Amino acid sequence: MPQAAGAKKILVVDDESAILQTLRFNLEKSGYLVATAGDGRSAVALATTERPDLVIMDIMLPVLDGVEACKEIRKTSGVPIIMLTAKDQEIDKVLALELGADDYVTKPFSLHEFLARVRARLRRQEGNADALRTDAIAAGDIILDPSRQSLTVRGNAVALAPKEFSLLQVLMENRGRVVTRQMLLDKVWGYDFEGEHQTISVHVRWLREKIETDPNNPRHIITIRSRGYMFRE
Repeated sequence: MPQAAGAKKILVVDDESAILQTLRFNLEKSGYLVATAGDGRSAVALATTERPDLVIMDIMLPVLDGVEACKEIRKTSGVPIIMLTAKDQEIDKVLALELGADDYVTKPFSLHEFLARVRARLRRQEGNADALRTDAIAAGDIILDPSRQSLTVRGNAVALAPKEFSLLQVLMENRGRVVTRQMLLDKVWGYDFEGEHQTISVHVRWLREKIETDPNNPRHIITIRSRGYMFRE
């Protein structure tokens, strides 16, 4: 099928040529532009040069595995990443989500399910981009500027990974109110995946280490037991 003007570009990464070609064929048939890579290092390079709208990447890759490749991509890009995992890779799956992957699909999977996940992820990405505010959010000595993707804490610039930035933005936009884990999941990750609570908790811990004077006794990001979190100035 010919790709329409403005078609979304997807980077597919897998070292099994049969899977790579099958996914490429079906994605192109659905109207997407597709770039491919067979190893993690090439994936990182193509994510920079091709600027895809979505990355689909196997965890088990040569040269640089999918978890490390995801980590490298996340240093410079917030592009959505769907990981392909085997059923016995639970630890790698959770680690990939903690390092910045947005979703995962477990092998073997149906093409119908796979394409539905792709469409849903791209729709959610568009919705998130439309919904995000662009003006700076100030709360005491913390200033978050979505338009510049910058954070200043007590006058010092602090670097955040894309998921950390989105998580802090949701919390600060709702400061003084309880934000449930489900709301954070919907706004930041977008899927009810296994290990969700652990993933949110890990990202909250990382945020506390970056913005709190004493991460073990947080002043700003407060845990509300059995409900979620609240940001306080």
